[in-house]
Amino acid sequence: MQWAVLRASNPVITTNFRPHTAALLHLVTRLLPDIPVIWVDSGLNTPETYRYVETITKHLALNLQVYTPRVTTARRMAVFNGVPDLTHPEHHAFTQEVKLEPFERAFREHQPDIWFTGIRSDQNAFRQSLGIVSTGAFGTTRVAPVFHWTEVDLEDYLYEHKLPDNPVYSDPTKVRDDRECGLQHLGSGI
Repeated sequence: MQWAVLRASNPVITTNFRPHTAALLHLVTRLLPDIPVIWVDSGLNTPETYRYVETITKHLALNLQVYTPRVTTARRMAVFNGVPDLTHPEHHAFTQEVKLEPFERAFREHQPDIWFTGIRSDQNAFRQSLGIVSTGAFGTTRVAPVFHWTEVDLEDYLYEHKLPDNPVYSDPTKVRDDRECGLQHLGSGI
């Protein structure tokens, strides 16, 4: 964290408000209280996630920057038949629409040099190959402060700092926790 903070002139942190993300948010905002916290709100989160966003934003006084898809959830449900199954050919276009395009728009607007992310080595083989510091989207330096942490480490951190958590979370672009949605691939040459 200190290495990245000393080198950052325009850092951002991204979050999806999944379980345990308050640990990373707390860790980063203790050193950088005004850092832009980028959240791509697909419009398809659980009610618990939306309530959690409000709670943790107030609790940590986050500088929350929300990016949403250009197609509303109501329109998607009415015209595009909702959320395509992971095996459906439309799933890639859906992921681009609800997650990747808003993320790319956020990075174009903020033009960060350092990107704090909550990826961990135990999540999947691709993430394990990245390391704590790597090249991220749009040439940023991607920094993963909790890269070697386990879920137990994250839970302990939440408990120690009395941080609320969000146990009811769903990501329709990933479906499974071990699957990539594409954000981490941006700028990695893959």
